[in-house]
Amino acid sequence: MLKEIICAGFGGQGIITTGILISYCAFETGSQFTWYPSYGSQMRGGTANCSVKFDDKAIASPFLKNVDILCAMNTPSVDSFQGELKPGAVMFVDSGVVPEDYPVRDDIKVVRVPVNEIAHKAGNPRGAN
Repeated sequence: MLKEIICAGFGGQGIITTGILISYCAFETGSQFTWYPSYGSQMRGGTANCSVKFDDKAIASPFLKNVDILCAMNTPSVDSFQGELKPGAVMFVDSGVVPEDYPVRDDIKVVRVPVNEIAHKAGNPRGAN
């Protein structure tokens, strides 16, 4: 079953690493996959995003058309990518960064995750991804 995922945030938040981990999981399950990173002008502090696409069949192109999941670690990522989500898709947001009343589409499911709090409790404050 084809799945399309975008991970987005600031450089240094582990966005690219998150995409690599998702790709590794696809590999481990025997899926075909693509991983396509995109960096802003700075590695740390600039924007970063990556797309992951996986399927049980061959994938002809790494470009996404019907995004199922968006992991947005900041409000610029919500602004940039929520329009690419298909109706009924899921958007995970960092609840410590994206305000609860931040405008989002009403035809998607938004899951607010306190990632920084979880990372601190786990003893890894840099592990919010």
